[in-house]
Amino acid sequence: MTAWYPTGGSAEGVDGEQLAMISRNFKNVLVVSVGFLSLFTAYGGLQSLQSSLNAEQGMGVASLSVIYASIIISSMFLPPIMIKNLGCKWTIVAGMACYVSYSFGNLYPGWYTLIPTSVILGLGGSPLWSAKCTYLTISGNIQAAKENKKGSDVINHYFGIFFFIFQSSAVWGNLMSSLIFGQDTSISDIPEEVLATCGAADCGLTVVSNSTSSRPSQNLVWTLVGCYIGVGVLAMIIVSVFLDNIDQEQASQFRENREPFCHTFLATFRLLKDWRLLTLIPLTMYSGFEQSFLSGEYTKNYVTCALGIHFVGFVMMCFGASNSLCSFLFGRIARYTGRAPLFLLAALANLSCIIALLFWRPHPDQLAVFFVFPALWGMADAIWQTQTNALYGILFPRNKEAAFANYRMWESLGFVIAFAYSTFLCLESKLYILLAVLVLTIITYPIVEYYEYKHPTKPIEESAYESHKETTETEKYIISQTQM
Repeated sequence: MTAWYPTGGSAEGVDGEQLAMISRNFKNVLVVSVGFLSLFTAYGGLQSLQSSLNAEQGMGVASLSVIYASIIISSMFLPPIMIKNLGCKWTIVAGMACYVSYSFGNLYPGWYTLIPTSVILGLGGSPLWSAKCTYLTISGNIQAAKENKKGSDVINHYFGIFFFIFQSSAVWGNLMSSLIFGQDTSISDIPEEVLATCGAADCGLTVVSNSTSSRPSQNLVWTLVGCYIGVGVLAMIIVSVFLDNIDQEQASQFRENREPFCHTFLATFRLLKDWRLLTLIPLTMYSGFEQSFLSGEYTKNYVTCALGIHFVGFVMMCFGASNSLCSFLFGRIARYTGRAPLFLLAALANLSCIIALLFWRPHPDQLAVFFVFPALWGMADAIWQTQTNALYGILFPRNKEAAFANYRMWESLGFVIAFAYSTFLCLESKLYILLAVLVLTIITYPIVEYYEYKHPTKPIEESAYESHKETTETEKYIISQTQM
C-alpha cells in the first residue's frame, strides 16, 4: 500500500519523499495502462473478428449485443459495491478475469459458450472501468496535494497517459490476428460475382463463404485465441503483482459502513431529472452506434467480403493507431479550440464517411481506400470519446458517479441496439440509421453547449488534500467510458 508521507522534516527529506511519491504514483499509472493495454489487445482483436469469425446465425454480433446489455445492468449497481468491498486493485483484477473468460468461450464458439461468457464479461466490464478511473483519480489527487497543484490538472494528465497507451491495444490485437490468419494456405482470389455483393450494393446480411472470407482453419483459430488468453492472463498478473493497493484502508472502512443498496441503485436514474443529461442522450448513444458499425459492419461487409478475413486486423490496426494518436492530440488542443469545433470536425468526418460508404463498391484494386475509412473513423472516435467524457465531467461535477454511470448506460444501449439489428436489417438501412442518429446529435448537442456558454456550471473548488482518506472521499467512484 502506498504510504502517505508527512510534510514535516527537512527540505531535503521532503523533496526526496515527494519525489519518491511522484515516482510511485507514475509507476502505478503505467502499471494500470500496460495492464489494460494487454487485456484489450485480446478483447479488441476478438471484437473486431466476431461478425466475420462467428458469422453463423449472427452468433458473433449476438454475443457482442449481450455483452453491452450486461454492461447496462452492471453499471447500475455493481461498481460501487465491488469497489467498496474489494478496493480498486482487486476489482480491476476481478474485472480482467471476466474478460479472459470470453476468450475461453471463443475456443469452442457456440451459443452455449459465447452467450454465458458474454454475460460474465459484461457484468465485470463496468466495475473494471470504474475501478480504473477511481484509481487514477486517487493517484492524481495524492500527487497534486504533494505538488500543491490542482487535482483536476494532474488527473487529466494521468488520463491522457492512460488513453494514449490503452488505445494502441487495437493495433497489437489486430496485428496478432492478421499475422496468424495470414498463414492460412486456403486463401484464394475472390470472384467478381462475389465482389458485386460487397458494401451497400447488396443487403449484406450474409458474407459469401466460398472465398477468402471463409472461416480460417480451426488450428489457426485456436492459436489466435490461445495467444489472446495468454495476454489476458498476463494483464491480471501485471496488476496483481506490480500495482499498489492504495485504497485498502478505505475498502475496509466501506465494508464496515455500507450505504443502502437502493441509494446507490437509484442515483443513476435520479440524475435523469436534469434536462441537460436527457438532451445529451443522442450524443451518448451515437458513440455506441458508430463504434459498433466499424467493428461489426465495416469489417464484415467491406473488408472481409472484398479482401478476406485476414485483412480485418490490418484495417483495424489503422483505426487503432489513428484513434490513439488523435486522442492524445485532441486532448491537448481542446484547451485552445474548445469542444464545439472538435465535435463539428468529428461530425463532418463521420458524415462524409457514411455518405461515401453508401455509394462505394469495394474492390481489392482499391486497397488504400479500405484504410482511409478507419483512419477517418478513428480520428472522429477520438473526439467523441475524449470530449464527451470531458463534457459530462464539466456539466455534472457534483454527481460524477451518476453522470458517468448514465454515460456508460446510454452508450451501451447504442451498442445493444446496433448489434441487435445487425442480423435483420440490410447494410443500407443501417447506414441510414447511423446517419439519422448523427443528425439528431448535431441538433441536440449545441443546445446544451449554448446553455453552458450562457450559464457556466460552477466547478467544485480543488484544494490540497490533507490526507489520502480525504482524497478518496472527494473523488469516489468515477465511472469513465472507453472502447469495449
